[in-house]
Amino acid sequence: MPRPRTPMLLLFVITVIAASLSASESIGNGSQQVYIVYLGHLPASTDASESEGFTAIEFAHHDMLNQVLDDGSSASDRILRSYKRSLNGFAAKLSKEEADKLSGMNGVVSVFPSRTLDLLTTRSWDFLGFPQSPFEELLPLEGDVIVGMLDTGIWPDSPSFSDEGFGPPPSRWKGTCHNFTCNNKIIGARAYDGRSSNSSLSPLDDDGHGSHTASTAAGRAVANTSLYGLAAGTARGAVPGARLAVYKVCCGEAEILAGFDDAIADGVDVISISIGSPFAFDYVRDVIAIGAFHAMKRGVLTSASAGNSGLEGFTVCNVAPWMLSVAASSIDRKFVDKIVLGNGKTIVGASINTFPTLSDARLAFPANGSCDPDNLAGGSYTGKIVLCQEASENDGSGPLLAGAAGVVIVSEAPDVAFTLPLPGLTVTQDQFDQIMVYVNSTSNPVGTIHTTETISSQAPVAASFSSPGPNVVTPDILKPDLSAPGIDIIASWSLLSSPTGIANDTRKVQYNIISGTSMACPHASGAAAYVKSFHRDWSPAMIMSALITTATPMDTPANANTSVLKYGAGQLNPAMAHDPGLVYDASESDYVAMLCAQGYNATQLALITGSNTTTCSNSSSSSSPRDLNYPTMAARVEPGKNFTVVFPRTVTNVGSASAVYDLWFESPVDQADNVLTAEVSPSELEFSELNQKVSFTVTVSGMAPEEGQVYSFTVVWYNKEHKVRSPVVVYTRSQRRTPRAGIKRGFRQ
Repeated sequence: MPRPRTPMLLLFVITVIAASLSASESIGNGSQQVYIVYLGHLPASTDASESEGFTAIEFAHHDMLNQVLDDGSSASDRILRSYKRSLNGFAAKLSKEEADKLSGMNGVVSVFPSRTLDLLTTRSWDFLGFPQSPFEELLPLEGDVIVGMLDTGIWPDSPSFSDEGFGPPPSRWKGTCHNFTCNNKIIGARAYDGRSSNSSLSPLDDDGHGSHTASTAAGRAVANTSLYGLAAGTARGAVPGARLAVYKVCCGEAEILAGFDDAIADGVDVISISIGSPFAFDYVRDVIAIGAFHAMKRGVLTSASAGNSGLEGFTVCNVAPWMLSVAASSIDRKFVDKIVLGNGKTIVGASINTFPTLSDARLAFPANGSCDPDNLAGGSYTGKIVLCQEASENDGSGPLLAGAAGVVIVSEAPDVAFTLPLPGLTVTQDQFDQIMVYVNSTSNPVGTIHTTETISSQAPVAASFSSPGPNVVTPDILKPDLSAPGIDIIASWSLLSSPTGIANDTRKVQYNIISGTSMACPHASGAAAYVKSFHRDWSPAMIMSALITTATPMDTPANANTSVLKYGAGQLNPAMAHDPGLVYDASESDYVAMLCAQGYNATQLALITGSNTTTCSNSSSSSSPRDLNYPTMAARVEPGKNFTVVFPRTVTNVGSASAVYDLWFESPVDQADNVLTAEVSPSELEFSELNQKVSFTVTVSGMAPEEGQVYSFTVVWYNKEHKVRSPVVVYTRSQRRTPRAGIKRGFRQ
């Protein structure tokens, strides 16, 4: 606990790893690739409706590009799409020289290559203490809420997306359904790819990921679901009565920005995007940050995955303060599997293995321990259990192709049960070494792999793979914001894909179990939609604040080796979020002031906001991003030096009209007392009416932690009805591990 002074009181499992950071593949001329030219805010006179003809905005885009083309080509040959409904810009095939010319033109905010990003619950909502309600009670509140899913599309025939009992879409809805038959549950569907025309594309989900995230956020309650008997129960989303609008964008940045452009103009209330990269990018070169900013301007909250690259040494992506960044944590259910060796020793690992028990199969260790298909080719593995030390894609696909009967795979994520295409399990390196000791001790090593079992486990625990903070773009803004269930989550799936996504896996399922921050994100997106259903006039910042300040603390013994930099404010608590008592609000001008303090120039910001009056005041040089009215507080300080940091904050009363809040501090269970001194002024907040605002300051001082250490505590404003928690973290720059790219981990981001 901080030391007081007088006067005061005492943050899928199937295929991927890290996003590809290379730009889009060269197109036509090898020197050209797809670039995004971001021009900021749309002119005020722009009509956001979809026009059949060429619009004035498109003419302007073509005119701008034609000014830099000198190879005889025209803008119509190069521009793939114009962003013209919610934000201003275009995607085009350019050489680096042409991109450099454009970036120097007036009216251009940024020009950057279109990278390819990655796809970053019967039990999960119950675990969060969020009870199921009768459907007829949900529709009056939730039926007017529209959740926009930017993902891999949707499988409309899933029972999770039935529109039985729904009325027509809200009258304000401006969206459409392209090459797709919508219903009164799925009210919009579009698809995009790298071509200039999307007329032949289908929003059908051929991957499964998009159906999974959509049903987690807003799927109907469907009883008696399971994956071959595993995770049996009722699968449901947070807001079963809400509508869904689907934007199949995966996963080029040009397509993602097009999805944002349409979703905002179509009229969604919340955007959920389980896509990201191993890195956080500068805000004006990050399509998710750009899209989320324009969504915020229209009153739409964006909820995004924090990233799956924690095991590779990377940090949280999707860090802009105007969007919610969601880390992954566990629920109190775990799937384990075991292999019994011929000497009677049992090794307990993890997997989603729904195959019958594989008995007394011979164990085979391939040359070099590699299970890459090329390494296994020509070997004799039919009917055997292959022991995989490593593989470029260590997902069992190599042994499956080689005709193996089973597989044991080394995993660095023992908290995750991976779905495998044949009987098998994942184990730690130590467990694998124990198996090898047995293999090397006998001429006939055999093993029996059992079917997966379900056990209870301690939770919530931060997921090993979940990308931790700090926020490398704005170090004084805590990211991730909070955690939500992201391990072993069951939800809807597409019949166009197998449970593993591996080509030779011929199984088809309606519901699948996968893991990743991709699964955590739609839990938070659904909770945001739930809050929105009660408070239609709340800003995105108010909804974010409600989710963050009501989160359940995770500074427990089970998380002793992590900190708020890993799990944010704690675990999502949707049942409490619709009545938070107090909220920290912020508007576009507040974010602009933060960007000024961070060094963005007024010319850039005027283009982004669309206001010629946007300026960065002289005081910006003395202000700090930590002055933003954010529901958490963070400061990066120099190790081993004395420091003092001040956080000005303002809360808005959204609880009882007349209310008094007292102050309390909470500290992590494993942190020594008296490492920090904190002063909060005033130490009591008094309100006499709804929407009244009261300001306070938090001053933190002391000796900075050593390099790589983290100190934290929580400012808690409380009364009999509410508890409003705001974590405070002080940390130092650490020497980052060298990231290990190119290792397949099996997660959907």
